[in-house]
Amino acid sequence: MLSVPTIWVVFIANFLALGLVWTYVMRSYPTLVAAPYWAAASYFAALFSALSMLRGHVDSMLPLVIGGGGLIFSICLCTMGIRRFYERPVSWRTTFLTVALSVAGLAYFVYVRDDMPMRIFIYSAAQALPIAMTLKMVLSRKAGRINSGAQLAGIVSVLIICVSVIRSVCAFFDIGGGVSYINFNGLQAALILGLVFLSMTWNFGFLLMAIDRLRNEVADLALVDDLTGVANRRQLLSRLEDACAMSERSGEPFVILMMDLDGFKQINDTHGHAAGDACLRHFTLMAQMQLRPGDLLARTGGDEFCILLPATTLQQGAQIAQRVLNACREDAAGCAGADVPISASIGLAQWTQEMGACSEHLLAAADHALYAAKNDGKNRFASCGDIAPPIAPQSWPQQIPSDQRA
Repeated sequence: MLSVPTIWVVFIANFLALGLVWTYVMRSYPTLVAAPYWAAASYFAALFSALSMLRGHVDSMLPLVIGGGGLIFSICLCTMGIRRFYERPVSWRTTFLTVALSVAGLAYFVYVRDDMPMRIFIYSAAQALPIAMTLKMVLSRKAGRINSGAQLAGIVSVLIICVSVIRSVCAFFDIGGGVSYINFNGLQAALILGLVFLSMTWNFGFLLMAIDRLRNEVADLALVDDLTGVANRRQLLSRLEDACAMSERSGEPFVILMMDLDGFKQINDTHGHAAGDACLRHFTLMAQMQLRPGDLLARTGGDEFCILLPATTLQQGAQIAQRVLNACREDAAGCAGADVPISASIGLAQWTQEMGACSEHLLAAADHALYAAKNDGKNRFASCGDIAPPIAPQSWPQQIPSDQRA
């Protein structure tokens, strides 16, 4: 039979180790808002486990009552971390109410009516219920799949609930022998050690959840332009290939707008690169405000941008191009003092069956139209004909540099 103090020592060592791990994660990845909750839960669990050990050195049941309430508070912190991980609100009022009612129940069955099975039941229920309320979140599908770490955390959550139920049933029906403050029977000791192991595995599931989230964030950064925050060339090409393949199957047209800021080299030379960067960000905001949900704005390099308009005809694309130009003209008309006016030239091209799945034909057609808009006086748009001109396989990467167009 394992003594109660021995089990508490196992608890303390386990939770301190978990606390150190989460402290490192919290300091290394400050954007992971769930990490402080999980770190705090581990440290509080270690603290209140140590407090519970005082029962063997003082003639009072108060350390066990307070320690039990603290461990319930730690479980609530863990579930609050899960809610924050999924960007759900947390309720401190609910947490404190749960802990307060649990402590009141434990105190009642210590000081008013000495009933060990009821104390085990209250302690188990107060831990199992918050965990049960997070099951739907951790086992929900996102983008058609379940996060592997969340799946592990969900399975472990179910096991913790099951072990808690078994503990209560065994205590009520005196299965495995009696339970005292100093010694647990073999079955209860095994169940408690099982909970320690499950708590470590539960936190390992949280770590996998965090790793998966961080990996996705890194993947997203690889597809985003760091200056303007819109899609970069890599993301555009990927989406464009998908759009061509989809249109080849369905026959539905779509349009791309290739845009180039007029005189951008002169802006950099006259006002400096910081002003040039500010112009790029400002133009991005103006262009985004003219787009529809589902449209993709991408910066393809320098002062070059491209807009992918799914399920769009050339006439509809021309209307959006005109809206972008009007926004730039209205903004330029309001410039005063050191403000730098922005204008753009836009080339439109619509996907056709003749282009097939080759996105380079469509890009070359849009670039051809953009060059025509530049030659016609800039600050305007031009559209390409239905059939793209003959091109070499690598025509778009070799398009005319923006500083020569300006």
